[in-house]
Amino acid sequence: MTRTSRRTRLTAGLAITTLAIVSLGTSTAQAVPVDESGPLMNYVVNTKANPGHSKLAERAIEAAGGSVVQSWPQIGVVIAQSTNPDFRGDVRTGLFGRFVQSAGATRTAAVSEGPAARAKAVGSAAGQETAAPVPDPREGEQWDMQAIKADKAHAITDGSRKVLVGVNDSGVDDEHPDLKPNFDAANSVSCVNNGRPDTTPGSWRPSGSHGTHVAGTIAAARNGVGIVGVAPGVRIASVKVVNPDGYIYPEYAICGFIWAAERGMDVTNHSYFIDPWEFWCNDNGDQGAVQQAVRKAVNFATNKGVLSVAAAGNSNYDLANKTTDSSSPNDSTPVTRPINAGCLDMPTELPGVITVASTDKSGARSSFSNLGLNVIDIAAPGRGILSTVPGGYGTSSGTSMASPHVAGVAALMKSVHPWWGPRELTRALHKQADDVACPIAPVDARCTGSTAKNAFFGEGLVDALDAVQR
Repeated sequence: MTRTSRRTRLTAGLAITTLAIVSLGTSTAQAVPVDESGPLMNYVVNTKANPGHSKLAERAIEAAGGSVVQSWPQIGVVIAQSTNPDFRGDVRTGLFGRFVQSAGATRTAAVSEGPAARAKAVGSAAGQETAAPVPDPREGEQWDMQAIKADKAHAITDGSRKVLVGVNDSGVDDEHPDLKPNFDAANSVSCVNNGRPDTTPGSWRPSGSHGTHVAGTIAAARNGVGIVGVAPGVRIASVKVVNPDGYIYPEYAICGFIWAAERGMDVTNHSYFIDPWEFWCNDNGDQGAVQQAVRKAVNFATNKGVLSVAAAGNSNYDLANKTTDSSSPNDSTPVTRPINAGCLDMPTELPGVITVASTDKSGARSSFSNLGLNVIDIAAPGRGILSTVPGGYGTSSGTSMASPHVAGVAALMKSVHPWWGPRELTRALHKQADDVACPIAPVDARCTGSTAKNAFFGEGLVDALDAVQR
């Protein structure tokens, strides 16, 4: 995850590497402030998922003194901007207001981003699968690959070039020698200009090292250089959803989910939580509207055949027993507030998303990893993980590092079972995971459940070898 100690998946105060327009057949318009009586803010506006209702919702936005930034009629979500302090109420009144289901601000700080930065264009290169696994120079240092039996899985397959994995993160260094062979520039994008997809070549390049580290764990190539990823034969695309300041606002994440769905991605990895709230509560007007919009985006991706894998978080928090949150909002002044089961860490707690906890080299739960019975789906190595970073290699820790192991295993699984969709992949990941019991010493009462399924490890440690055995 990113930024400060409050960014529970990008940093957590651990040795985590610092993070530092084209339309998909949808309606876009240049965001121009209409009312100058308040700060410029971004909003999600929810309506029914069809073009007609989206157009009418856009009319309601304009009537309320707002402007349309990006419209997603596929899911009935419009991203809007306004300086009208009463926008969220005004948009639901008047002639077109009845076509608006809900509206909510996506952040608590004023909008600051301008046009997306343009990076130097460089084409992608296609790699070749090796006939048999040949160790790369630093593969022996990758204890994590041995822990999930990826080294044994590679004796069967490195994965298929037909499988595409989206790295929804801070951007990927496509020129890194371990990533360049598998990088798919044609399906890469930046979503950090207010949630509008930008395919300008290089717009998806990294603003930090986090996304490149994640990408290497998933699919660093077997090419005689550096390390090897879990699925070194599959393709990866950069879906940039983290801005240069390290924030992942809802409009970025929504853009990323829809982009992956429309581009036919098989698996996406989400090693972040959506800012500025660590938990988005459905009984709060703004947060509830955002939760509704992100749910729509995730459901759309799942229905299009995308398996979404996400980091559980690094707050050592029991997601099954929520009480308070003191870290949000992280883009202004955090406050301590009571939270309940309707307050979700997004995207990891949304239906259809695989929630991944972290383990260390001994196989124990990483001390920072979030937990929760019937919340955690599966566990994977996440402490002291060697992977790619811009210009070289680095070691990082966090559930951010655990999640891409599962995304990589899902990519291997998709390679040998190309007809499987998200439900089949999820079922197999659960079934094939190696059971991990709750610790006996020291006893931790929070580890509820059984050896087969518990609050620390979910269904168990992900197993790459089982994933490729038919």
